[in-house]
Amino acid sequence: QNMDSTLHYIHNDSDLSTNSSFSPEEERKSKVQDVVPQALLDQYLSMTDPSRAQTVDTEIAKHCAYSLPGVALTLGRQNWHCLKDTYETLASDMQWKVRRTLAFSIHELAVILGDQLTAGDLVPVFNGFLKDLDEVRIGVLKHLHDFLKLLHLDKRREYLYQLQEFLVTDNSRNWRFRAELAEQLILLLDLYSARDIYDYLRPIAFSLCADKVSSVRWISYKLVSEMVKKLYMASTSTFVIDLMNELVEKFCRCRKWSGRQTFVFICQTISEDDCLPMDQFA
Repeated sequence: QNMDSTLHYIHNDSDLSTNSSFSPEEERKSKVQDVVPQALLDQYLSMTDPSRAQTVDTEIAKHCAYSLPGVALTLGRQNWHCLKDTYETLASDMQWKVRRTLAFSIHELAVILGDQLTAGDLVPVFNGFLKDLDEVRIGVLKHLHDFLKLLHLDKRREYLYQLQEFLVTDNSRNWRFRAELAEQLILLLDLYSARDIYDYLRPIAFSLCADKVSSVRWISYKLVSEMVKKLYMASTSTFVIDLMNELVEKFCRCRKWSGRQTFVFICQTISEDDCLPMDQFA
């Protein structure tokens, strides 16, 4: 009776709509379920009460956020209406540690809720986290592929325009942020078309290849080589030719020795990973 048992449940529209004109009695009924003792759930939901932070534990909201995916899994997606308000309250909590905790688990919650509820209730929260502090954004970034693969293609493509924003951080010395971006982009290659890769991911990859930090550059060489492989395997081979010409122009003929060295390292990675047939490589 875990996630699988809830997959067959189909929501009707009334479950997905929100009504701000609920009476207190209707509000209470919306939190009623029959999976766990109601008193236990009410106790859990009360953890977001600000007075609890003053009298019980200053980090009680963080504990509530940490447990939320487990509670959602236990109740099943048919009872998400019991948790939705609490989730939104936590997502807008003043403490960044609470929002960070939710950011790290939003991909897990998306699996539990399914694509319909994810699109309606989680995507707006996800979009808010993308614009949050770096401490919160890193939670979203570390599982970017895990979350985006659960969205429909048209919704997923909307995030192509925002990926470049991950290059900008509150602290430019936060190189691990850019290294994580490069790692995630390697995974994201499987989710997008050759044109999307060439138009949107290629400029980011080239920017990362010129990063000031060696660790970021090394992951980026792998990213570019995987990009070459993906574009070569696509039916429209013009993209891979254009990409290789740009590699030659941008790095091989670079005036700085570091740019020319980057070209050699990218060639090494392409060769070692068999991303191209040798005649094409030559």
